[in-house]
Amino acid sequence: MAPLTRTRTGADGVPTDLVAEHYAQRASVGLIISEGTFPSQAGKGFDGQPGLVTPEQLAGWTKVTDAVHAGGGLIVAQVMHAGRATHSQITGFPVEAPSALAIDGETRAGGTKVAYPVPRELSIDELPDVVEDFVRGSQNAVDAGFDGVELHAANGYLLHEFLGATSNVRTDAYGGSPENRIRFVVEVAEAVVAQIGAGRVGIRISPERDIQGLIEDDPADVEAVYGALMDALAPLGLAFVSILHPEPAGTLVQGLRSRFGGPFLVNTGFAKATTRDEAVAMMADDVGDAVVVGRALIANPDLVRRWREELGQNELNFSTLYADGATGYTDYPAYAEEDGVAGQVSWPASR
Repeated sequence: MAPLTRTRTGADGVPTDLVAEHYAQRASVGLIISEGTFPSQAGKGFDGQPGLVTPEQLAGWTKVTDAVHAGGGLIVAQVMHAGRATHSQITGFPVEAPSALAIDGETRAGGTKVAYPVPRELSIDELPDVVEDFVRGSQNAVDAGFDGVELHAANGYLLHEFLGATSNVRTDAYGGSPENRIRFVVEVAEAVVAQIGAGRVGIRISPERDIQGLIEDDPADVEAVYGALMDALAPLGLAFVSILHPEPAGTLVQGLRSRFGGPFLVNTGFAKATTRDEAVAMMADDVGDAVVVGRALIANPDLVRRWREELGQNELNFSTLYADGATGYTDYPAYAEEDGVAGQVSWPASR
């Protein structure tokens, strides 16, 4: 199950019983990657995002992990520092990033749209503290019962920002060459591995996915940066790499898979949802060791059974993806046996 932002935890970032129910309903998928969780208050990306910081947040996550384990599933926490993709009205802190370059756009804070601010460039002396935030957040995740963590180095957030040439214009040891731009990500991975063990640590990347002002449109640079990253991560023995890319069978993805040499999870479904046929074909063609699925699992908590038996599926209610409460969150029904079609729900058309 892909990491899926759902904004159901409120201002305090504490997972509720409703969050536990949502994840437990989907325990049959086998491995769940949680929604992005912030390891420090400065790393919080948006309202309604859960954290891995306070005792209350960890107690809430313990309810979630206990519920998933009771259903026979595994769950890892996606540890995500938003970097420049946030606002001080969300975090209460100055926004921090590799370089003082703002995203050209707006985010929501307190229910209103605000322009992304110019972030404060992190100094070399501050970087070890941010590494420690990832370490502490990862240890907190394990203490809360998670089976491991996924370091979020994708989608234009902090770790990805260090990798990107358009978001990282530093002239010190953490900018410029591919070897320098991967340095911080590798340091975070090494530190988290040292703390909780390599078998509990995965990482998510999204090469060539232009998002939040981070543009990766130079194929040679992309291959150099992500190839160097895979070379550096391979000796650590990580649990997995999860890659978001529309062409999993292509030269780039398969080259990165070969260089990493460990379990490789493929996810194509950002522009459009991954279908059963696509997932089956990817496994049959051996483009990865597992397929990461998102939207189909939002609408179908029993998706494993539906795909195994080729049953119908619920339609996704787009209007409730980022909202409050149970509607469009825990009220999607399982497949009903009695008439063969009950349990498939259609929602009104929305955006």
